[in-house]
Amino acid sequence: MLQYTFKEFLASTDEDMEPVVHLLAAALESSVAELRADLRYQQAHQPVQAWLTFSEGQLVGCKLGYERKPGQYYSWLGGVHPDFRGQGIARELMLRQHGWCPQHGYGRIRTQTYNHWRAMLLLNLRVGFDIVGTVQGPRGLVIVLEKEVTA
Repeated sequence: MLQYTFKEFLASTDEDMEPVVHLLAAALESSVAELRADLRYQQAHQPVQAWLTFSEGQLVGCKLGYERKPGQYYSWLGGVHPDFRGQGIARELMLRQHGWCPQHGYGRIRTQTYNHWRAMLLLNLRVGFDIVGTVQGPRGLVIVLEKEVTA
């Protein structure tokens, strides 16, 4: 059985986030350039907090978020490399992020997902998120979820 190392991380440079960009591109089947631009944009507006998972020194999972507004945290992007899925890594990253939030003044977490990412939608529901709405996104209907957290 593989052993995993988890690490909390606050990126300050593009170089810090480059391994995360490549992991997310593989996990989300997305463009490296698009993800890099999204991260740069977000970092310019609000620092991005990351939780990372490593296996034998290789980055295999991540969960990113930032303050949406005072008291509310936005759980933004996350993913697990396809070779490492089904081992509870996404859940552990999410639980670590949610455990951190109340310790840093956040009582509510918001996230969004598309219906086609069913595994993420189901995981969000299993850890206590409620569906609070939908919005039209660039790739279809976006499901908006929220969860209250306490210390």
